[in-house]
Amino acid sequence: MTSIDLQAREIKPLRNTFTHVARYIGGDKPATRYQEATFGAQPTSNFHYRPTWEPQYELFDASRSAVKLADWYVLKDPRQFYYASWTMARARQQEAVESNYQFVDARNLLAKLPDEVHDSVLAVMMPLRHVAWGGNMNNCFISAYGYGTAFTAPATFHAMDHLGVAQYLTRLGLALDDPHVLDEGKAQWLNDPRWQVLRRFVEDTLVVKDPFELFIAQNLALDGLLYPLIYGSYIDDSLARKGGTTISMLTSFMPEWFDESVRWIDAVAKVAAAESAENKALIGGWAKAWGDRAQAALAPVAEIALGAEGQDALAQVRATFDARCKKAGLL
Repeated sequence: MTSIDLQAREIKPLRNTFTHVARYIGGDKPATRYQEATFGAQPTSNFHYRPTWEPQYELFDASRSAVKLADWYVLKDPRQFYYASWTMARARQQEAVESNYQFVDARNLLAKLPDEVHDSVLAVMMPLRHVAWGGNMNNCFISAYGYGTAFTAPATFHAMDHLGVAQYLTRLGLALDDPHVLDEGKAQWLNDPRWQVLRRFVEDTLVVKDPFELFIAQNLALDGLLYPLIYGSYIDDSLARKGGTTISMLTSFMPEWFDESVRWIDAVAKVAAAESAENKALIGGWAKAWGDRAQAALAPVAEIALGAEGQDALAQVRATFDARCKKAGLL
């Protein structure tokens, strides 16, 4: 009989991480998955051609933005999301949403909603599916035309999150009523005068060429006012008082996602503005201008959702937004 002698051997790696990552973390030492998926991944040379539609730029060109940074990798994501960690986080949240729907369905809670709440939710939330689609498109643009993987990779995740919000709103509408409510929401978005200011805002952002300005307009200004107004003042406060707590359960992802994403958005804006006085003036001006436009665009929506209390609620949301911008060093 032949005996086999098994021994444990330690194999030391020749290096701890990739060379292009080592340049960003201070030498050859173990790097996190986030660092290896992010640092040094932006293509910088050996491009075959310039874009035929914009030959003044390289395929990947930092000069597409008026914001100037010595190193775009300073725009780190404090959540340290890379593809695996992002998908695992969203999977856990999806499980929570599924559990909420099962709870609501098992107890037939949607059928017990007051008619006032039922009709209000459809009137307010169905047009917002199109706002979420605009957020998806805008963050896809940021990802495509922004510079530096630390900036563009989270924008890709953010684009898919907006698509998820649109899908959750679609599911909410179908849970409340027949598919015709989706068409009615689209008709309101296209034709109701009260929605046209917000629609104009969304469509104007679709043609903003500076990816960092678009980041401020969409992710900081519009979302920064819309989510606290709709998912805070309207759903968690107003509807809850009227017997609509069930709607809070079915939209639980949105405010949770917003609170999480604020960490990334504020960190990016703060670091970019702190790099130079020119950046601070530029980004602060964008935050003020797009914040003003977003507030004006949401004023009719606040009235649809909250009636006479709408403008006070929107003013409170704007005050919180301004405090957030000041904390980030923008105002």
